[in-house]
Amino acid sequence: MQRLSVISKLSLALAALVPLAIAQSPIYGQCGGVSWTGSTTCVAGSTCVKQNDYYSQCIPGASTSAPSSSSTSAPTSTSTSAPAPPAGVKYWFSFGDSYTQTGFDPTSTLPSAGNLLGNPPYPGWTATGGENWVDYVTSQYNKSLLLTYNYAYGGATIDANLVQPYESTVLSLTDQVNQFLSGAATKPASTPWTSGNSLFSVWIGINDIGNSYYLSGDRDAFSDTLLNAYFALVQKLYNTGARNFLFVNVPPIDRSPMMIAQGQSAQSAESTVINSFNTKLVAKVNAFKAANSGVQTYIWDSHTQFGTILDSPTTYGFRDATTYGTGSDIFWGNNYHPSSYAHKYFGQQVGNVVLANTVF
Repeated sequence: MQRLSVISKLSLALAALVPLAIAQSPIYGQCGGVSWTGSTTCVAGSTCVKQNDYYSQCIPGASTSAPSSSSTSAPTSTSTSAPAPPAGVKYWFSFGDSYTQTGFDPTSTLPSAGNLLGNPPYPGWTATGGENWVDYVTSQYNKSLLLTYNYAYGGATIDANLVQPYESTVLSLTDQVNQFLSGAATKPASTPWTSGNSLFSVWIGINDIGNSYYLSGDRDAFSDTLLNAYFALVQKLYNTGARNFLFVNVPPIDRSPMMIAQGQSAQSAESTVINSFNTKLVAKVNAFKAANSGVQTYIWDSHTQFGTILDSPTTYGFRDATTYGTGSDIFWGNNYHPSSYAHKYFGQQVGNVVLANTVF
């Protein structure tokens, strides 16, 4: 398995990236549920089985059970335990902010073979209401059963002592990692992950830069401070047994409708900080890999992917690069967050290119 560079892997697919049209859902893929618009049939050897009102899944060798999408009642279980997963399961521990969050609470229902993200009901509480890239990778764009523990929290910064989030109740990356360390890190019976079958991902920095790029002082040096705190947390994950890491750089949020409204001067200032942070992130990833044995690292260059789509939105089915709201032809779900339709491209890129054919 080879480490993927920022540019080389993205260049393989961006030019031809389009939402995938599949006649049948793959094994362990979604095949039904409230608001599901994809295929309701499964590939040979698997059967569509209803897991809850929001999610039906293609289970290999399962008995027939028709998916349901008519009920809107949510599951009521709040159990924190889950049966031991089947052999060969993969675990994904995800950390980040509102671009990644699904509202997961590690003290509530945990992921299981019939409920891949645990809680809340699929697709969770996302920034624009629909599926996000984590949902898509978990349910569609992967090669096997994937149980996702998504600690990401909307508004998160790396460390609230360095950059304050918009509310004091926001769980920073530091808080999210501490949640993991006090729970799943101990490899309980409900979550028996190993170094070989687990992936750890971090998409952070959007709010750190958005809430500080305009401040006085050496912004370049402050990026070093932020990244030092970031990788101190990554080191803690490594020390618990994490070996496979996916890092995501900061997208061009200077091109969001919110920042466009701030004017060109603000956009340029933020863009400069983003580019510096992203360059330093690559260096930190390389240094971390070199300093720790057994590490495999992957980088999803979200900055390039966003830019490619925003430079030619109609190529990807979007009406333009600035409109926000609802609709399948709108890239921005609101003035700062991509729509679920944009997130589908992101999920495809991560699952089908960045992590393609990976066995971790």
